[in-house]
Amino acid sequence: MKAMTIHAYGDPDVFRLEDLPLPSPAPGEVLVRVRALSVNPVDTKWRRKGPFGAFPVVLGWDVSGTVEALGDGVSAFEIGDAVFGMVRFPSEGRAYAQYVAAPASHLHRVPTSLGFRDAAAMTLAALTAQQGLTAMRLQAGQTVLIHAAAGGVGHFAVQLAKLRGARVIGTASTRNHDFVRSLGADEVIDYRARPFEEQVERVDAVFDCVGGETQTRSFAVLEPGGTLVTIVGKPSQELAASRGVTAIGFLVHPSNEDLAFLAARVDAAELRPHVSEVLSLEKMADAHRAVESGRTVGKIVLDVE
Repeated sequence: MKAMTIHAYGDPDVFRLEDLPLPSPAPGEVLVRVRALSVNPVDTKWRRKGPFGAFPVVLGWDVSGTVEALGDGVSAFEIGDAVFGMVRFPSEGRAYAQYVAAPASHLHRVPTSLGFRDAAAMTLAALTAQQGLTAMRLQAGQTVLIHAAAGGVGHFAVQLAKLRGARVIGTASTRNHDFVRSLGADEVIDYRARPFEEQVERVDAVFDCVGGETQTRSFAVLEPGGTLVTIVGKPSQELAASRGVTAIGFLVHPSNEDLAFLAARVDAAELRPHVSEVLSLEKMADAHRAVESGRTVGKIVLDVE
């Protein structure tokens, strides 16, 4: 099978398209013929300096495709089923390939209203948004500020927060304001015009998809008793205590239950992925460069032939 490998960590040019042996599903796993996959910021981070051991490494976690073989003990799927999921995160996912062996518990059937491309976009980013809002315990009637609201995680977080009955404020560059409003945001602010903390009154919660200085400054807009959830780094517990708020550093995990919830919301026309660009597997380096630019809207998806 064809797979996009790396033999050293570094810039996007480290990718090589190579032939690798076809994987076999272990007990509890299925073999997926990958039809589409998507790229996340964490993919680029771990391409630069990953935690994995022996090379060649095959990166990637987000896939959609068809079940080609069943490992022992798998009864949830049949050969030919269309599935999607986030495979093995945060371990080596090996999803940048024509085939991947994946735990059946990390997959769900593709929503009936989606094709493979959109399904591949509904994986790590959508799971992160869903699980992050759950960790936040966001309630109806509360106000949440979502940073990078036009991005991969952010555009799902806006929609899912609205489904919970929250008032949503998103930060985005001016060119993306209409897009973020189309997702349901009640207010969109341009973080480049002037500091967001000068434009936002106190909020109940902050969903931080940026980190760094943005994360630190976000404490100033939280109501006492409020909650900050970040998907980037570890928030300062000292600063949180001084402000009388809760700060949670969050890492997404595979969940068939959460995939089922997201699929149901899609089929109910309550949630939609946004795919901004579709490339071929051979263009993996270009996909990584685009994600690293920080200017992508929604998700970049790659077709796998």
